[in-house]
Amino acid sequence: MSPAKVYVGIDVAKDWLDVAQRPGGEAWRVASDETGVAALVERLKGVRPTLVVLEATGGLQIPAVAALAAAGLRTVVVNPRQVRQFAGATGRLAKTDAIDAQVLAQFGEAVRPEVRPLPDAATQELSALVARRRQLIEMLTAEKNRLRLAAEKVRPNIGAHIRWLEGELLDLEGGLGDVIRSSPVWRERDNLLRSVPGVGPVLSSVLLADLPELGKLSRKEVAALVGVAPLNRDSGLFRGRRQVWGGRSHVRTALYMATLVASRHNPAIKSFYQRLLSAGKAKKVALTACMRKLLTILNAMMRHQAPWQHALLLDR
Repeated sequence: MSPAKVYVGIDVAKDWLDVAQRPGGEAWRVASDETGVAALVERLKGVRPTLVVLEATGGLQIPAVAALAAAGLRTVVVNPRQVRQFAGATGRLAKTDAIDAQVLAQFGEAVRPEVRPLPDAATQELSALVARRRQLIEMLTAEKNRLRLAAEKVRPNIGAHIRWLEGELLDLEGGLGDVIRSSPVWRERDNLLRSVPGVGPVLSSVLLADLPELGKLSRKEVAALVGVAPLNRDSGLFRGRRQVWGGRSHVRTALYMATLVASRHNPAIKSFYQRLLSAGKAKKVALTACMRKLLTILNAMMRHQAPWQHALLLDR
């Protein structure tokens, strides 16, 4: 007889890890420091779980995930929104760390999310820089909005903070460029991506850091992963509008900004955009379709390792 399949859910907090196991219902807690993670790995190596499931928690999960993967344990990091929707669907409305760990184990058992290769240390560093850039831009936007309505007394203080943030952003973008240029592989991929009219350093760095699957998936898979694939909302005789949602929102935001530029300066995207508008499509719908087309082109280029050419417009 084959051994029973075991699924483990781990809820990650700042100071501890709550662990739950299915079937059996075992639950325990360990410290989230190096000693606690090491003890967890040793215990799970004895269990030999089919799958270990954690949520993405702003980076807190990285040490545990790295240790589990290094030990050869099949580990997957899932979207918290999917897990909460699953919990609601199964009647788990209460939320505690222990319950969350149980839900993660049950989610792994029922859904069996695909295990993807974990990013290496260099990719994690690049992803951290890209995330920090995003945070600086959010702070800059907030401060500029405050400046418009601020009282005269506090305007100099806000202005000084804006100038400091702009300096930090400039330094960070320089650091991003240095990290990419220091790696021959990344430098080659960056040159490849930026050969496309409309793709600049921002989208290139986001794709390198946060979409390592680019070029390894089909056009439909990568569109769904980013969240630009139209999803049906039909029931019975009702036919709703196709909508895009979910996916990696920060990648989608960078892709949107690049598509705005491409719709004006990239011949292939511009003609496609104008053709959709002439067919009566709303601008937002046409632009979303252009985002999907641009992503498809980039995916094909990365798979074939071929720079931008007007002929390379179809996902072969």
